[in-house]
Amino acid sequence: QVQLVESGGGSVQAGGSLNLSCVASDYSDSTYFMGWFRQAPGKEREWVATADRGGYTSYADSVKGRFTISRDNAKNTLYLRMNSLEPDDTATYYCAADRLLSRVLASRPTYSGQGTQVTVSS
Repeated sequence: QVQLVESGGGSVQAGGSLNLSCVASDYSDSTYFMGWFRQAPGKEREWVATADRGGYTSYADSVKGRFTISRDNAKNTLYLRMNSLEPDDTATYYCAADRLLSRVLASRPTYSGQGTQVTVSS
């Protein structure tokens, strides 16, 4: 059982930046795909970004060029650097882990955390 704990959310003005972190415990298999998805009130889950063990990354078009995902396998930690934040980025952000990439991309991973709130004001 993988435990994921996110941190780093908060409230910022448009144009600001935040750094999210996700620490994975009971995590003995670094071959998991890891990523982030988000969910705003009244909206469906939205995949944000994914990183595999080798450092290959992919991003949703809505965040490409503004967000950067990275992972430190030695520390079992996943990061999301968010720059140029926009009000539409307001959501609860969840860390995701799964052996299947498709589940991460669908924002339906086997493992996810409790989420961290990001609020961007205009």
